Amino acid sequence: MTATEPRAAALPQPGGPPAGRRPGLGARLLAVAAGVLLIAGAMGLQTLKLRPAEVADPIVYTGSKGEDVDARRFTLRLDSIAAAKALQGSSKTIATDNVFLVVAASAKSSLKPYHLAMPVLVTAGGKRFEATDRVDRSVTLSNTFVQPDIWVSGRFYFEVPASALPGASVRFSLPQQGVVLEPYRPEVEIDLGLDDEGARKLVASAQDVYPTVKK
Repeated sequence: MTATEPRAAALPQPGGPPAGRRPGLGARLLAVAAGVLLIAGAMGLQTLKLRPAEVADPIVYTGSKGEDVDARRFTLRLDSIAAAKALQGSSKTIATDNVFLVVAASAKSSLKPYHLAMPVLVTAGGKRFEATDRVDRSVTLSNTFVQPDIWVSGRFYFEVPASALPGASVRFSLPQQGVVLEPYRPEVEIDLGLDDEGARKLVASAQDVYPTVKK
């Protein structure tokens, strides 16, 4: 008769439940919750994989000349436009071989004061013209605080070829804060309402000298 050694009793595994016992309900629920969180996190990361251009895309609110366009954080109205052959400042007069477009606008904010950024003129073909830097920013509407529920008015000046005017619009926005792009920032785009004939009449009626400093 061959002697046999008794079997060793099963020992609990380090960090695991005792042998012969299944994890409790609480442990199973925690494991399920952790799995759900991992899946949700992966889906969130996938959703956040946006191209820089997509993150920087503004929300554009459109309107026509004379219309109050509410962009939630600010409201803007394009009051009038004019053309000039030269602009007179406080100390000098500047001329152009093209045309100066004078854009008169009014604005108010919703919750707190803002300064408007310098606007951009967008042609029917998609070309973009910044407001001219030949006029001191201090005489433009961007130098004035746009206050909550109080309309303020001012002007912006563009220097463009006459061919840029038919079908053009002007985009107004708030200044970019810091180096981080603000996602979905609000912009207002106003159609100037100029077709070919309207643009020709505007240029033909251009003032010889338009004063940028109002007395």
